[in-house]
Formats: sequence, structure tokens, C-alpha cells
Amino acid sequence: MKNPNDSFLRGRLRSFKFALRGMWLLMTTEDSIKAQLFIAVLATILGFYFKISNVEWMFQFIVIGLVLVAEALNTAIEKVADFVHPDYHEKIGFIKDIAAGAPSFAAFTSLIVAGFIYLPKIALLF
Repeated sequence: MKNPNDSFLRGRLRSFKFALRGMWLLMTTEDSIKAQLFIAVLATILGFYFKISNVEWMFQFIVIGLVLVAEALNTAIEKVADFVHPDYHEKIGFIKDIAAGAPSFAAFTSLIVAGFIYLPKIALLF
């Protein structure tokens, strides 16, 4: 909630604090985020191992961010839906299924990008 006594800078710092808290909550409580962070670390290690280019790093980090954002938004939608209607409800289930589709699109996109980056490098090993 906005504090009317906050200056512009203080308000931005408070917002940044809330954002960091949200990231921390996601990383410490959500298994899907933990799994995606683990995959991101593996992809980063692979990037160093295969000495990927700056452009490849850029694409890799963009899709990592895309997946994490999609997972975070899916989690937020599911938490709100569970808060609004804790019991099973067909329409809430439909909404949650749609929300779960977003990280799937992001994950498929990241696999395609990973294929473009790493398959040619792996082929050179054989």
C-alpha cells in the first residue's frame, strides 16, 4: 500500500523491497520455481562449457526469464483462485488450467532456443 508520506525515491525503494521479497518467497516456497532455477543453473553451466556467444547468452537469459515470469504469474493466479474459492469449482479449475498453460508455452519456447544453441555444439563433439 502506498504511503502518502513517501517521496518518489523512497516509494521506488519500497517497491523494490517488495519485489525482492516476492522473488524470495517464490524461490523458497514454490517447487516449480525451484525446478526452473535448477534448470537455469544447468543451462548457465552448459553455456560456459560450450563457450556460447554473447547473442546466445542473450537468448538463453531471455527464455530463462520468460519461463520464470510465466511460472511466477501462474503461481500468483493459482494462489488468488485458491483464496477466492478454496473448494473445487469447475470454472476455477478451468482458469487454473489456462494459467498453467503459460509456463508450458514458455518452456517449449526455451527448449526450441536451447536446441538452436546447443544441438550444433553437441553435434561437433561426435
